[in-house]
Amino acid sequence: MTAADTVRRKPRADSQRNRERLLEAAKAGFAETGPDVSLEEIARRAEVGIGTLYRHFPTRDALVEAVYRREVQALADGATRLLETLPPGEALHQWMRSFIDYVAAKKVIAPALGGMVGGPSQVFAASGVMIREAMTTLVERARAAGEIRADADPADLLHAVVGFAYAPTGPDWNASALRLVDILMDGLRVR
Repeated sequence: MTAADTVRRKPRADSQRNRERLLEAAKAGFAETGPDVSLEEIARRAEVGIGTLYRHFPTRDALVEAVYRREVQALADGATRLLETLPPGEALHQWMRSFIDYVAAKKVIAPALGGMVGGPSQVFAASGVMIREAMTTLVERARAAGEIRADADPADLLHAVVGFAYAPTGPDWNASALRLVDILMDGLRVR
C-alpha cells in the first residue's frame, strides 16, 4: 500500500451533489410528511435510487442526524459570512433572524431526532456549542464596534431568541418571533 492509497480522497462531485439532494429531500419530506416519511420517498424526491441513499446514510438515524447537523452548520457558518459582508450590529441582527428560521427547521426535524436510538442529546449538545460560539462572536464584534450596548451578554441574547422561537406556536409564530428579534435589536443599539 502506498502513501497515496492511505490518503482519503475527496468525494466525487456527483456523489456530493447526490448527498446534498438527499439532505434537501429529507428536510422537505420531514416538513411535509413528518418523521415517518419513507426512505424510498426521500430517494424519489432526490431523484436517486434507494441504494444511493443507503450508501450515503446507512440508517434512518444517520440521515436525520445529517439533516440536523447541516442546518446547525449553516447557522454557525452564517455568522462568519454575515460578519464578512455587514457591519457587526447588522450581522448580529440578521443572524438572530436566521436563528428563527433554524428553529423552524428544527421543529420539523425534532420528532425524527427524538426517535433516534440513544436519543438526540449528544447531537443537541454539539450543536449548542456551535450556536453559542456564533452568538458570542457576533455580540463581541458588535460591542467592540460600539454598535450595541456594552452590557449585552451573548448568553442572555441567546436565551431571548430561543424564547421567541419556542413561544407557543400558532399560524403566525414565525412572524411574531421575527418582530420580537427586531424589537430586541432596537433595544440593544447604541443611540
